[in-house]
Amino acid sequence: MIVLAGFMNSIGDTLRAERVRRHLDIQDIARELKIPAKFLDAIEKEQFDKLPAAVFARSFVRQYARYLGLHEEDLIDALHHILEPPPSFTEPTAEKLDAPAIQVDRMAEWESVGERRSWSSSLPALALVVVAMLACSGVYAWWQRNRHTASAHEQSVATGQEASAASTPLAARPAPPPVSAEHGVTEPVSAGQANQKAPANPPAAEAAKAAGAAAAEAPAATPGPVHVQVTASALVWVSAKADDKTAFTGTLEPSQSRTVDAQHTVVLRLGNAGGAEILLNGKSIGPVGPSGQPRTIQLTSGGFQIVAPPKPPDLLDPLR
Repeated sequence: MIVLAGFMNSIGDTLRAERVRRHLDIQDIARELKIPAKFLDAIEKEQFDKLPAAVFARSFVRQYARYLGLHEEDLIDALHHILEPPPSFTEPTAEKLDAPAIQVDRMAEWESVGERRSWSSSLPALALVVVAMLACSGVYAWWQRNRHTASAHEQSVATGQEASAASTPLAARPAPPPVSAEHGVTEPVSAGQANQKAPANPPAAEAAKAAGAAAAEAPAATPGPVHVQVTASALVWVSAKADDKTAFTGTLEPSQSRTVDAQHTVVLRLGNAGGAEILLNGKSIGPVGPSGQPRTIQLTSGGFQIVAPPKPPDLLDPLR
């Protein structure tokens, strides 16, 4: 593995030299990585302004270096210095000014002036400090009183809600809304519809019959095969895993499509959520995010869900 030591060679020269050494054509590499050849040529010429954005520049350089067997992290560090150079500071030059000679009175006169004004100048400062301390104490006491009042009000409201819920009979409580099995979306149901669908006191035979019909209509919990098709409407970076195994990783140009098949779960990572259309078992799942935003989507035969990014730790919390 070749390492870019100390940034002695540029990024483009390093990639071009390794490609020429291996007798590889840039068109073949572009077809293999699903990256346009003009972008690879711009990287070798270090014309990064011709790439769509900085995030694509890092992704393309990383994939190109990994394909050639180079140390990708060194190249990414060098690219970071090119895309985001450190700010330069210039030390201000001190200019010598010709100051006129100033005559100073005798030290005894200055000392007498300081003794006369020492107390008169310190008294306003002490008064300001005392006023500031009193104001801070008043604000803190007011905040503590409001906080205790708000917490007591919340506890009383919560206790009242629990008491009213406990006193309400089961027959008078609204029925829970049904859940869609395909996407896991809860559909709201009005109180009139709930009363029409659920009789007040069904006989035992009718209740058993209704339970059997509901069990027959419920979808099977066993996961089935998953077929996912991703079609790019704009330039988008895609990484797909089928049953925790990497299926493909690359960049799709507009109108390009890739398919993934799995027995249980397919996980897609999109660098541009608004630039891809996803079909789950032949049905479109709709938009999954705005353009330019990354998204992670988990798809099964029963539906899909968008995986939230991990929450960064709170650096201000001393217990972490």
